[in-house]
Amino acid sequence: EVQLVESGGGLVQPGGSLRLSCAASGFTFSSYAMSWVRQAPGKGLEWVSAINSGGGSTSYADSVKGRFTISRDNAKNTLYLQMNSLKPEDTAVYYCVKTVVAGTYDYWGQGTQVTVSS
Repeated sequence: EVQLVESGGGLVQPGGSLRLSCAASGFTFSSYAMSWVRQAPGKGLEWVSAINSGGGSTSYADSVKGRFTISRDNAKNTLYLQMNSLKPEDTAVYYCVKTVVAGTYDYWGQGTQVTVSS
């Protein structure tokens, strides 16, 4: 059974940092691209970032480029999202998703809430 379990969310002040983690199990983690997708209150899903299976290629939404860094540790079956210079508009539930091809996901985690507020 595929499981994706996010952690690391919370309340942070504008300008602060958080690191999200996603522990994966039930599939060969190192064989698949992974992504982070978020959903702000009252809004639709927004793709945030993606990383290829080996970790050597990454991509970011313009809204987070230069502030967020995606990474993975295939030995630990874990995906990360380092978020710096957080803004109130980054407030959302962040989901770790197993990526079939760009924009197509077959498994989702339960999500972790990130709230950026003073």
